[in-house]
Amino acid sequence: MIISGLQKVTLLDYPGHIACTIFFGNCNLRCPFCHNMELVLHPEHFPTFSVDQILDFLKERKGKLNGVAITGGEPLLNKDIEDLLIPIKELGYPIKLDTNGFFPEMIEKLIDDKLVDRFAMDIKAGWKNYLKVAGIDGRSKFSESDWQGKIKKSISLLINRANDYEFRTTCVKGLHSDEDFNDIKDMIRGAKNYFLQNYKAAPDMKDLPFKPFSREELECFKDIVKDSVQNIDIRGVD
Repeated sequence: MIISGLQKVTLLDYPGHIACTIFFGNCNLRCPFCHNMELVLHPEHFPTFSVDQILDFLKERKGKLNGVAITGGEPLLNKDIEDLLIPIKELGYPIKLDTNGFFPEMIEKLIDDKLVDRFAMDIKAGWKNYLKVAGIDGRSKFSESDWQGKIKKSISLLINRANDYEFRTTCVKGLHSDEDFNDIKDMIRGAKNYFLQNYKAAPDMKDLPFKPFSREELECFKDIVKDSVQNIDIRGVD
């Protein structure tokens, strides 16, 4: 396990908590709008942290932090991630974990072992557009039934068995349309929480052919999905 970053405090990554964020490098996807692309492609460019270093930091921040957010990259590429999660839980910290949903067997194990308090799973797009938005169109190692099965299983696990969770879609003009959200409303029907996150270009992404949507456009997407979920909201617009 290689931990590739630590943000010592955040009020955004774990809603309702004063948390730190732990970053893992590497990902099985190549979303062209990824804010952490350098971390995904070149984790060796980042300072690394051992589990002991993370735990020492968390021991020092007891009483100041009340949550730990774990993100990437894709954290569930690390099959030994429980070696980090277990001692964090033993320190009394609730954990939020971000995932792309391609590793349902890992999600199921973490649910069984009660090691994650809130999951956040990305729903990249509608089915026809999924691999393109995920940046692996034409070079996926999975057959269509295989990768779709993984996403469907992860969604089902979170809806039916997770204590707390959210689904979210980063909305990118140039990649998403109404068709995506007509698919998504069926993919996550019955879900507790769904968020539309507006695309925002990082400083090194200004030359990419993507733009954010207006609030009015996002509200239209929200209207498509709203009757399928219990709670829906928009993030990333004023």
